[in-house]
Amino acid sequence: MEHNPFGYQPWREKRTFEAMFDTLEADIVVFQETKIQRKDLRDDMVLVPGWDCYFSLPKAKKGYSGVVIYTRNATCAPIRAEEGVTGVLCPPNSSTSYRDLPEEQQIGGYPTVQQLSKCGVDAAALDSEGRCVILEFPAFVLLGIYSPANRDETRDGFRLGFMNALDARIRNLVAMGKRVFVAGDLNVARGEADSASAAEAIRKRISTEDEFISTPARRLFNHMLSDGRVIGERDEGRELPVLHDICRSFHPDRRGMYTCWEQRINARPGNYGSRIDYVLCSLDMKEWFLDSNIQEGLMGSDHCPVYAVFKEFVPLRGTDVNIRDIMNPPGTFRNGQRLQEYSSKNLLPLSGRLIPEFCKRRNIKDMFLNRPYASGKDTFSGLQTQQISGSIVEQMPSTDEVKNHSMNRVSGLSKVEDRAVRKRSPAKETFASNQPKRRKYTAGTAAGIPNKSLQTNQGQQSLEGFFKPKQNKDEGMGDAEEFKEDSRLASLDIFESDSHTASMSEELQDPGSHMGPSSMGERSAAESSAETGVSETHASATVLGDETVVDPINLLDVSTTTWS
Repeated sequence: MEHNPFGYQPWREKRTFEAMFDTLEADIVVFQETKIQRKDLRDDMVLVPGWDCYFSLPKAKKGYSGVVIYTRNATCAPIRAEEGVTGVLCPPNSSTSYRDLPEEQQIGGYPTVQQLSKCGVDAAALDSEGRCVILEFPAFVLLGIYSPANRDETRDGFRLGFMNALDARIRNLVAMGKRVFVAGDLNVARGEADSASAAEAIRKRISTEDEFISTPARRLFNHMLSDGRVIGERDEGRELPVLHDICRSFHPDRRGMYTCWEQRINARPGNYGSRIDYVLCSLDMKEWFLDSNIQEGLMGSDHCPVYAVFKEFVPLRGTDVNIRDIMNPPGTFRNGQRLQEYSSKNLLPLSGRLIPEFCKRRNIKDMFLNRPYASGKDTFSGLQTQQISGSIVEQMPSTDEVKNHSMNRVSGLSKVEDRAVRKRSPAKETFASNQPKRRKYTAGTAAGIPNKSLQTNQGQQSLEGFFKPKQNKDEGMGDAEEFKEDSRLASLDIFESDSHTASMSEELQDPGSHMGPSSMGERSAAESSAETGVSETHASATVLGDETVVDPINLLDVSTTTWS
């Protein structure tokens, strides 16, 4: 099975997320089934220039499932962000669940106790696998979904429980008057036209279309869709549809519009697959879109991207509004023109840029000087924004600025070291003149402690006197004392270095790291997904400053949203 999208065109030329997003020409990108752990996150995944990201990683099965949404800062910025469908998870650095936050901080629409009771699975278990990220914009609520697959009968209960919770959350949000956009791998083909295997079975009279669309998960999914076919009476509480299939509405009669192929049988060249990846919206948004389609020509996964393009002006409350005005916090855009620059103040608690491994960076010198972490605010102090042709371009400090700052740091350190250099006798100075000069640095002088404070009775610190005859009381006293003093200071330097090295090693360990990635996929023959493997640990490459070759992340399902 192929796991390296950067081995294919167009990803082969520039193997970066930034270049990939530019190729997709998207403003919102949703990935599903990332299959990475927190320790696998790297700078090139999280700190993509001009983009923000929101991860949901599995809590129980490490390196399994996973969803992430990327948003382009120049065009859109969410006002709230959550992970999980049920709202029982807690925001980062908080012990209060999303559903228990103050109302003004909630996205809302959480399934009620009665609705959760119909799921048959504990709410915490449903949200423990990293299957949902929810972002709220003033325009709509975006749900990035990776639904469980029909792998075997042991997972049927969990799969139906997740879909029941998803149906309840969407219906509750619509009932609140909020517009909803759903993008992701739902792992269900809605009808015979969306599955090559189903079409073959019906043609061979192995089964009927009614039997195919009446399976529990497929029946539930069709209850959500405006043109979904439901056999018999509709379920209680699902009398009305709530979602519009955007891609199918632009291609109502197209067959073979598949988004997933079984790679074990090399089914993609013959287009023997299924359509299980969707871009859906609530019924009051169906006139907002200019185009929608699949990108079956983009390789690198057993799935292909699905996209939807927003119109520049969309109908809202009886008038046409520029889409950018309602895709950012109020007051950011007016009539499509930016009024406020994007800054770190726009970051939400769930933002990947606020993960401690990427937010609280320490310079290697700061580690040995025992300086504290920089705050999140300081992390972005060097970030500048510049308006170019109506878009915001993030700029990091220039090379000269970084060089000057580094020289100031080095020169400041040298002054400290100068104070730690001790005078030597002429005899020793003659010997040292033939050697490279070394300046001694002590923790005491760096902290502003006089050298005299170090002159305590610590016992004999050298072997001077054991291997040569004792000298007279007045003979050679200066050199011996000075040798003794230098030996004591050298041993102190080694001790301090070791202690800081130990603390640095502890910093490199992620207390919340996950277990290894699962080696099993969870896709049936018609509804499979490729695995991604990422094993590089970001801390060693970032904190220690080693130059490493970054392996490309495996990209799976990609749902993109953009507007012209």
